[in-house]
Amino acid sequence: MFRSLRRRVLTPDISETKLATRGFHVKDDASRELLETVGETFLTGYAFAAETRSAAEAEERLEEIPRRFRGFAYEGAGMAFAILDRLTPGGGHRTADSLAGRGDAHNYMIYVGIGWAMARLPRFLWPDSRGLDPLLLWLVHDGYGFHQAYFHTQRYVYEQYRETRFPWPAGGPEAYAARAIDQGIGRALWFVGGTDVEQVVSLVERFPRSRRADLYAGVGLAATYAGGAPEDELLELRERAGTYRPQLAQGSSFAAEARVRAGLLVPHNEVATRVLCGTTPEDAALTSRRTRPDGPVTGDLPAYEVWRRRIANEFAFAGGVTP
Repeated sequence: MFRSLRRRVLTPDISETKLATRGFHVKDDASRELLETVGETFLTGYAFAAETRSAAEAEERLEEIPRRFRGFAYEGAGMAFAILDRLTPGGGHRTADSLAGRGDAHNYMIYVGIGWAMARLPRFLWPDSRGLDPLLLWLVHDGYGFHQAYFHTQRYVYEQYRETRFPWPAGGPEAYAARAIDQGIGRALWFVGGTDVEQVVSLVERFPRSRRADLYAGVGLAATYAGGAPEDELLELRERAGTYRPQLAQGSSFAAEARVRAGLLVPHNEVATRVLCGTTPEDAALTSRRTRPDGPVTGDLPAYEVWRRRIANEFAFAGGVTP
């Protein structure tokens, strides 16, 4: 009974995932159904994690989610695990347990889910960054940025508000945190624009040029991971991205790696990487793995940004990506 009550108290209302509720653009019925199913599946994963006794028990149910949407369920579970860990007296270990279990295959999505949790928790309850992978912790900012653009669209999208002094991780770098958040905002633009390339590009172009590379990385990630645009529309996206095509491909490569790692490849992933990366999802994922820093890097940039730049540079000279 307590777990059922906990689920009802902690789970956001499903109406919040409706495009009409959010005021997002509707391209057609198919894209609306897709994006609303993504949101509903996220909340399903959240609910599974919120009401079960352990991460392992939640994962048993998460594995029953259809392949195309399972990653979103793990993202929602990551949010719930992080919230429950912070609300447990003395600290919980659901997030760590999941990342050590079946959640390891979905680690990118779980880290993004932690960012959702931080957007809902007071700052004194934010997780200690020292307990997270120093490379992947920037995906937490991605999740935070997505949440803010999704739920506070007027401020973060139409008014282009930017987090310039984000106080996490402790010790900074605050300036880079804003860039990692922008990748999440870019992902959200794919939803706000209803997968309509004209709408999405118009939203990106509202932002200062200095932010567009990171936004396009997020757009490429969402267009590949979530889908919603056929080949001709993806070709238009690639064309409209212009000089930001390498960043668009970098985001697509991240999405391919997340799908391949979790064994969740579906046909639209293949179409997206063929158009945006000029290669297969497997090869795009391999590029992500091959360029990943295996330790500390020199210079002022965090290893995560070095990684993103390496990927973008790999695709900058590919035949289908060069502007």
